[in-house]
Amino acid sequence: MKAFTTLNGLVCPLDRANVDTDAIIPKQFLKSIKRSGFGPNLFDEWRYLDHGEPGMDNSVRPLNPDFILNFPRYAGAQVLLARENFGCGSSREHAPWALEDYGFRVVIAPSFADIFFNNCYKNGLLPIVLPAEVVDQLFQESEASEGYRLAVDLAAQAVTTPSGQAFAFDITEHRKHCLLNGLDEIGLTLAQADKIRAYEEKLKAEKPWLLA
Repeated sequence: MKAFTTLNGLVCPLDRANVDTDAIIPKQFLKSIKRSGFGPNLFDEWRYLDHGEPGMDNSVRPLNPDFILNFPRYAGAQVLLARENFGCGSSREHAPWALEDYGFRVVIAPSFADIFFNNCYKNGLLPIVLPAEVVDQLFQESEASEGYRLAVDLAAQAVTTPSGQAFAFDITEHRKHCLLNGLDEIGLTLAQADKIRAYEEKLKAEKPWLLA
């Protein structure tokens, strides 16, 4: 998992509430568990004018010119600005995989669906909850100013606008530690590898029949 420390990223404002995981990555693309290759199909049904299926050459598919991700001014965005209850619906972990594979590292919204929120942390994506009035302000500023960027500092737990206005966000110490150090659940376990090996050697010596 990629570590997250700071980011100064272009903002893409997705002005929709209750965006569910099937909209983020439609069900027909859930056949792979490689965690990569999902970016081209992020928001597939909104992003393209035809119906998408695995194996299609996305570079020749007709784009929806009215969908925000297809606006040239938002190319390369790393911060997704969203409305309330982002990531609702089914619990598919492919949703944060698709967002991260596309290039997003941060999602800011007034609220998130619980399972999606937890899955983000397990995959190096930082979900930030800010008050609805602050999110409204960020939408207005990002839509009014092309090239609008936000600075995100995980250690300081702050989001800063181009004008220097800073907004604090909450995160548990455990999640913060994991993101700062790029540790998912497997990484956390492997960090204790020496202790695990020592325990296994002790168990083998004291109770060899358990390992027979």
